[in-house]
Amino acid sequence: MAILGIDEVGRGPLAGPLVVGAVILPDNKPDWVEDLKDSKKLSTKKREALSEIILKESPATGLGWVNSEELDNIGISEALKLATKRAVLEVQASHTAFSQIIIDGKVNFLKDTKLENYVSTLARADDLIREVSAASIIAKVARDKYMVDLSAKYQEYGFDSHVGYGTKKHIEAIYNYGICPEHRKSFEPIKSMVGFSRKDQNVVKNTTAIGNQAEEKIAKYLTGNGHKIIARNYKTKVCEIDIISILDNKIYFTEVKYRKNNDFGGGLAAITPVKQKQMKFAAEVFLKANPELNSLQPLLSVAEVIGDDFKLKDWFPLV
Repeated sequence: MAILGIDEVGRGPLAGPLVVGAVILPDNKPDWVEDLKDSKKLSTKKREALSEIILKESPATGLGWVNSEELDNIGISEALKLATKRAVLEVQASHTAFSQIIIDGKVNFLKDTKLENYVSTLARADDLIREVSAASIIAKVARDKYMVDLSAKYQEYGFDSHVGYGTKKHIEAIYNYGICPEHRKSFEPIKSMVGFSRKDQNVVKNTTAIGNQAEEKIAKYLTGNGHKIIARNYKTKVCEIDIISILDNKIYFTEVKYRKNNDFGGGLAAITPVKQKQMKFAAEVFLKANPELNSLQPLLSVAEVIGDDFKLKDWFPLV
């Protein structure tokens, strides 16, 4: 019976997904199997050529992906288990039989599943067991391609050269430009920069959902009073604006504040002089990026939504 080899790629980078490969090789072991070894010991060209052959000629292959957001939410240990399960599910979908599973390393990522008793773990299996070598190759090629493609979207980080690992160049880019959605907030030095705490993630998600509901309430109010909404959640690396609207040759930059109650002065108490300066700066950034709107009179405005029923308490321009 066949061996199912499993290996992971992307455990340590500061950005990008974790990927687990799973491979069952052909029974007749064609000549190319002899070329299989730890993916890190192969040239990029050789690795890519072998990956193409493995995916084409092997009776079963699987790739399990866990993106950076999932990894942050559940932690690296759980992410490794999840990616492994996803890779194995792809193999099982082919209905190819196997009698043994070999995972590179010392941890059984299939523990507490129906397959845990089929698993053997082995250090350096990616260089000793051909099936595991094949798994490491397809996982690395797939992940590297993802990161190279990503570099076109986020050119400032150089993902095509370091594929997300914490090189000096990458860390310097993070300090210069901040982070993008592909960065892992639970990994240092990013964790310290953004103040990440896993226990706070549900709070963050709930706060975002509440903020969206409050903004939707104000957007409906504005359109109901003749405003044309031209932007929602406008963001740059240095500023953001909740709602931008136009009415009667005036352009309004609205900051939306939500409060559950008025115990601490309500939402408008948060519009301090410092906050007003930030709003003014954000408006200037937007108008600089959209010079065709410079003929309109810019006005900063504030809206307050309060309570579980998201009641509009007030909206007015700042004088």
